[in-house]
Parts: sequence; C-alpha cells; structure tokens
Amino acid sequence: MKAAIVKTGIIVFAHGSSIESANEAVRAVTAQLARAGGFEHLDTAFLESAHPDLFNAVQEMAGQGVERIIVVPYFLTLGIHLQRDLPRIVGDLSARYNGLIIDVTEPLDGHPALGKIVLERAQEALECLLTRSPTA
Repeated sequence: MKAAIVKTGIIVFAHGSSIESANEAVRAVTAQLARAGGFEHLDTAFLESAHPDLFNAVQEMAGQGVERIIVVPYFLTLGIHLQRDLPRIVGDLSARYNGLIIDVTEPLDGHPALGKIVLERAQEALECLLTRSPTA
C-alpha cells in the first residue's frame, strides 16, 4: 500500500529587521532553497519588523491546500524567540488551522556546516590581512 503524499510547504522564519536589506538577505536564502530543492510551496516569514509574518505565510499556504508546513528557523541559537514566541505562534496557528501539521526544525546552531562557515570567514580575513600592502 502506498503512503499518501502530503502537500508540504516550507517557511524560512527569521527575526526581521527595520533594515530591508537584512530581510532581503533572508529572502535570498529562501530563493536559493527553492532553486536547489525544487519546492513548490516555499516562503519567508518574519517575527517582527518585516512582512509577511508567520500567520500570513501560513494562511497563504493553507489557502493553497498545503497540509503540512515545515518551519525552518533562520536563527543561530535557541534563544527566547524560539523558546517562547515561536511555540506560542505555532500553537495559535495549530488551533486556527485544525488538521494542518506544523513542524519546526532546530535552529542553525549545532549544524556542522556552521563551524566551517566561521572558519572560512576567519581564513578570508587572515588572507586579506596578509595580502594587504603595508602603508609607508
């Protein structure tokens, strides 16, 4: 017997900023995810200072018939927003959209690639320092 295919959406969830270029950087990561994964239902949502918020992103996906949403927190650590705010929001959404499955992944902290990224940034800075011409 085949398992039923559940129409799934992915929402990259970030804090949000009053500096629009910061929000665009998160949207660019979401677009990269869309290109790499070929996902049909994908969006970016923000906790504050940017749009859409998670309520509106979920509403849009639910309106498209999405039955399961995976929220990927674009946060480095499990801080207060992920410990308090996100579970409250997901609880409210689950009550509003009965039957909609909402799963939340771990934050970026602890992922093996994160240490590699920090090392790469440090090495880039060191190389820049070494290639910088001394001033007279």
